[in-house]
Amino acid sequence: MNTLIVVLGPTGVGKSDVSIQLAKHFHSEIISADSRQFFRELSIGTAVPSSEDLNAVPHHFIQTKSIHDYYNVSEYESEAIHLIELLFQHKNPLILTGGSMLYVDTICKGIDDIPTVHPEIRTEVIKWYEENGIEALRQRLLEIDPEYFAVVDQNNPKRMLHAVEIQQMTGLPFTSFRKNTVKERPFRILKIGINQERKILYDRINQRVERMMEAGLLEEAKLVYPHRKLNSLNTVGYKELFSYLDGDCTLAEAVDLIQRNTRKYARKQLTWFRRDTEINWFEPDQISEIISFIDQKLKIND
Repeated sequence: MNTLIVVLGPTGVGKSDVSIQLAKHFHSEIISADSRQFFRELSIGTAVPSSEDLNAVPHHFIQTKSIHDYYNVSEYESEAIHLIELLFQHKNPLILTGGSMLYVDTICKGIDDIPTVHPEIRTEVIKWYEENGIEALRQRLLEIDPEYFAVVDQNNPKRMLHAVEIQQMTGLPFTSFRKNTVKERPFRILKIGINQERKILYDRINQRVERMMEAGLLEEAKLVYPHRKLNSLNTVGYKELFSYLDGDCTLAEAVDLIQRNTRKYARKQLTWFRRDTEINWFEPDQISEIISFIDQKLKIND
């Protein structure tokens, strides 16, 4: 049976390195499930693999969109599943990797069939949001769909906007379309979790942020600064530097905040992933153990 090896874990732990080694060993290709790496204008702050790594192993969904493009998890599910089915015609197993929890889950479990929003409705809602701000968006969502308001990330305007768009188009709350039904996939899924002792992980995160700054993250942030209100740029590593460019903090304070917010995001990822009992956990330097484990699982299930 075709097998999708899913490599997941917190940000900064070394998922990309593990995935590349696995792809080389199994003569495979990598499908990215990192929603920040979709955008071609962002490289340093999103930790896009080096050109050497991209040339060594075929990667998909890396810098395929613009920060100006509207792109959501439903579109990703459709495109990624189609690509996976095509790749399985000549590659098996395949590697899916990323830390974007919802994007990993949508490939493994699927998402509900939500109606497609009409472009004119989207334009209208986004214009309203730009004029009224996030607090008004929160209040509007609370009024039309209190159940979704209670569970959504209220600092994520993209998800709240989508719920408002759906309600405005259909007259029904977004919650009414969420069935949480797991879709059956025509391939086997084997989940490999990568993690480390917390202090080591935090040190890795802090050092990676410092390397990003040395590599030119501030200059990259300056290039996209005129578009800072885009939802695609409401992400760790850029929003903190935008605050510095706005004069709201020093550069040192911005860097410290990037490190702190990245560590916070890593904790959130681990909380999400630890609910999944299907994940087999390893440390990033256990590549031989990971390969042996995968080999054994592939033989057992063949």
